[in-house]
Amino acid sequence: MPKHWRIASFDPQNVAALEREAGIPSVVAQLLLSRGIQDPSDARRFLDPKLNGLRDPAELPGATAAAELVYEAIRAGKKITIYGDYDADGMTSTAILLRCLRLLKADVDFYVPNRIDEGYSLNAEALRKLAAQGTQMVVTVDCGVASVAEAQVAKELGLTLIITDHHQMADRLPDAAAIVHPGLPDSNYPFAGLCGAAVAFKLAWAICQCASDGERVSDRLRTFLLQAIGLAAIGTVCDVVPLVDENRILVRFGLDSLKAEPTIGLSALMRKTKLDQKPHLEGEDIGFTIGPRLNAAGRMGQAEIAIELLTTDSEKRADTIAQYIDELNAQRQSIERSITLAANKQIKAIANFETAAALVLTDHAWHPGVIGIVAGRLAEKHHRPVVIIAGDPLGVKPGIGSARSVPGFNLHQAFAECGHLLESHGGHAAAAGMKIKSENVEAFREAFCQVAEEKLSHLDRVAELNVDAEASLQMLTRQTVEQIESLAPFGHGNSRPVLCASEVKLSGTPKRMGATGRHLSMTFDQHGVKMRAVAFGGGDWEEELLRIDGPMSIAFRPVINRYRGRVSVEIHLADWRTDE
Repeated sequence: MPKHWRIASFDPQNVAALEREAGIPSVVAQLLLSRGIQDPSDARRFLDPKLNGLRDPAELPGATAAAELVYEAIRAGKKITIYGDYDADGMTSTAILLRCLRLLKADVDFYVPNRIDEGYSLNAEALRKLAAQGTQMVVTVDCGVASVAEAQVAKELGLTLIITDHHQMADRLPDAAAIVHPGLPDSNYPFAGLCGAAVAFKLAWAICQCASDGERVSDRLRTFLLQAIGLAAIGTVCDVVPLVDENRILVRFGLDSLKAEPTIGLSALMRKTKLDQKPHLEGEDIGFTIGPRLNAAGRMGQAEIAIELLTTDSEKRADTIAQYIDELNAQRQSIERSITLAANKQIKAIANFETAAALVLTDHAWHPGVIGIVAGRLAEKHHRPVVIIAGDPLGVKPGIGSARSVPGFNLHQAFAECGHLLESHGGHAAAAGMKIKSENVEAFREAFCQVAEEKLSHLDRVAELNVDAEASLQMLTRQTVEQIESLAPFGHGNSRPVLCASEVKLSGTPKRMGATGRHLSMTFDQHGVKMRAVAFGGGDWEEELLRIDGPMSIAFRPVINRYRGRVSVEIHLADWRTDE
């Protein structure tokens, strides 16, 4: 179904006023207005964020108390375990605190639950195992705030439990020695959008303050914190939290840190992926290159190896792990393509596919660590909630499901309404997971689709593309696009601007790109101005585009392409439609 283009409109006087009062180009003023930024001082802060704009960790609820407890445990020689998570946010959170505590000579190790066997967050069996191995303090990162029962187990085991998290809380808080969370009830922290790695960074900062006997940390710890900002930037981008407020500062300066002074492991990974050859890093380099490789380790049940990469001090070991993680990512991509093909076959076999409000797909051969990616791609393609369930091949254990949603549909609430058919479930409005017995899948499919039918109107099932402005190809000079780049870093909450142009024609034949032909390269011509375009993931458009004889309208993201010393403007095609 074609997307609906929602093209922003502006009052020319407002654009001119912001341009004049903030001292910025007109195109930048227009794009800032489309992001809801109208005040000139807000515009200047957005375009030129300062590192001192990060709030002191003392302002973060629970951070001071947690830091004091951790530092006391370090000085007492107690064994501390960082309890992490298996996605990029959890891995970088774990690495930040692990590196911090090692620097302070703590007796510290880490534990990450297996994605497939244990699932997300604290589990009682793991806590018992840690206690038996001598752990005295457990510090969670990116998890734990909803683990009420598990916190009670920790207390019974005599463990000092400190929780750092950013996820949705349960009806009541766990009984822990300290909880660090930007959205704690009755707190007045002004920004609840931090990811797990950002919360871990704030705690590490507070611990460093304790170790430095004041707010000003030593040079050695300052160097660590500046490097840790790079890790926090990875977690921020990969966890798809809004790139505004403190997140924007973390990513802007984190990208500089990753380029100037990466950890030994990240340096090896960037060499492997050739990111070290770029003059500067962008948010998309994290989102499309670094993040997927870290996540591949977690998805394949080997998160520990990625954390070792982020914390190793051995260049030789770093090179070995970087190579291995790159191979894991290639394996993950192959599995993903296989699941996607099988899922698409199931979709085509659904009798009422065109009118179905949601999709629930299942197969015993699918890898549970990869189904979330496929669910996301299908939800974006078909603009409806998608649940993909990887059944147990032996039929003994419950199947593992992963779901992705669309605007207007809360997966967390929908799973709760179908909870009587599930063994367990959790997550957010946009992404959620669950476990289900095979005999309940059909009943769940019916119940879930019924919930979607009630919640989503037919208009809700039409994908929308937000377009910031109309622009001709002639307007896309290098200077103009570089002005647009001043809004970076781009990501969730601050997407790379989308423009549109009409009366455009194809010049020549589109060509598939990439090892599997998933991408498409082409040239567009508008009134004699030609420009190269790339459609990432748009390989399936090839045949449709070849059939077009007349003019079309295109929606695209303008970018600066720097390749082998040559700098040029090109566009990344987001959507297209024929001019009628």
